[in-house]
Amino acid sequence: MKNMSRFEFRRKGYIEIEELKELGLIPPSERLVKGPVAILECPEEIPCNICIAFCPTKAIKMERIIDLPRIEWDKCTGCGMCVAVCPGLAAFVVDLSKPDADYVTLPYELLPPPRKGDRVILLNRRGERVGEGEVVRVWERNKTFIVTVKTPKGLGMEVRSIWIERK
Repeated sequence: MKNMSRFEFRRKGYIEIEELKELGLIPPSERLVKGPVAILECPEEIPCNICIAFCPTKAIKMERIIDLPRIEWDKCTGCGMCVAVCPGLAAFVVDLSKPDADYVTLPYELLPPPRKGDRVILLNRRGERVGEGEVVRVWERNKTFIVTVKTPKGLGMEVRSIWIERK
C-alpha cells in the first residue's frame, strides 16, 4: 500500500481524482472510452468486500478483506451492481464512449427519488455545481436508488452526485 499520509482526503472529506489515479483506482484512458466501466472510489483500508460477492463478471478482486478493491477493467461490463450494494456509496459507473455526452451512474439515498427525464444539478466530489444533466434511468435496490445521468461531454469523471430542485 502506498503511503496514505500524503493524501489529503482524510482532512478535506473528499478525494481528488489525482489521489484516485495515484492509488490505481481509475481505469486507463483506453478502457474509459470503450463503454461503461465501474470506478470504486474507495481509498480506505477497511474490512468490506460486498462488491466482490455481487459482481456478476467477477471483475472485482481483493487479496485481503482490508485491501482496496481492484477492478479488472476488461472484465467489467458497467452493470452497476457494485453501485447498488456499496455501503460507502463509493462505487460509480462512467460511460465516456458516446460522442455527444457522458453518462454517470451513481447512488442516491434521498427522498423523493429522481425520475427519468428530470433535469438535475450535477455536483462534483466537493459538492460544487458543475453543470446540469438529465436523469436517463433510475432503479432501486435495498432502499438505494441507482441513477444514471446524462452529463455534458467532459464531466463524466467529475460528476459524483446530483441535486434535484423541486418546486
